[in-house]
Amino acid sequence: MNEEHVIIQQVYAAREDAQAADRFIRAYMPFIRAETARFLKRPPIEGHDDELSIAMIAFHEAICGYSHARGTFLKYASMLIRSRLIDYHRKERRHRGGVSLDTPAGEEDTPLAHTLSDEKDYSEEMAVREATREEIQELTRQMEEFGVCLSDVADNCPRQQRTLEACRKVLRYAKEHEELLEEMLQTKKLPLAKLSLGSSVERKTLERHRKYLVALLLIYTNGYEIIRGHLTQVMKGVAAR
Repeated sequence: MNEEHVIIQQVYAAREDAQAADRFIRAYMPFIRAETARFLKRPPIEGHDDELSIAMIAFHEAICGYSHARGTFLKYASMLIRSRLIDYHRKERRHRGGVSLDTPAGEEDTPLAHTLSDEKDYSEEMAVREATREEIQELTRQMEEFGVCLSDVADNCPRQQRTLEACRKVLRYAKEHEELLEEMLQTKKLPLAKLSLGSSVERKTLERHRKYLVALLLIYTNGYEIIRGHLTQVMKGVAAR
């Protein structure tokens, strides 16, 4: 039994039993700390850095939301932790404030809030860039297994609203039937016949946009939180036209 299979068994056991979940989380605290440190660019301080608690919650969320269709568990958990930490920092920035932060900092009388904001904004921007780059690299690697590259996806993207809605319909059906996603990951092929029959979308539409659908299904089932967020906004923009 390989290591990934053992981990998956532990994940499913943790989902059914609170004590098993506690044991699993304790066993992977080094992993959770490492992911938090990677985000903070320093080791987290227990009891001081809220980010470590956010990472632990995200790890538990990964346990509850994981399926075989999402790929390896630790890769999925890593991307989910990174995404939740970025969300946390964004919320902190929005709610940051206070009179004391208006106190001049240094000889040039620059408000302390401005200094902190600049530093945190830069840190967050770099974290987002790094996380996005990692997601793109992982997605690119995974798409290559299907003979698809990023430029193919751009060229294969639906141009008409009706076709875009058809692709969304296929996505919804696939998300409701994870066995199809698992089949796709195992065979490295899009199960066109089953998706067409189940979603009531013509097979020729699926064939015409196969590469786009491969990318879409991978993005929405493998923890690509940042890319998915961008894609959701793009889809909303197209739908509003």
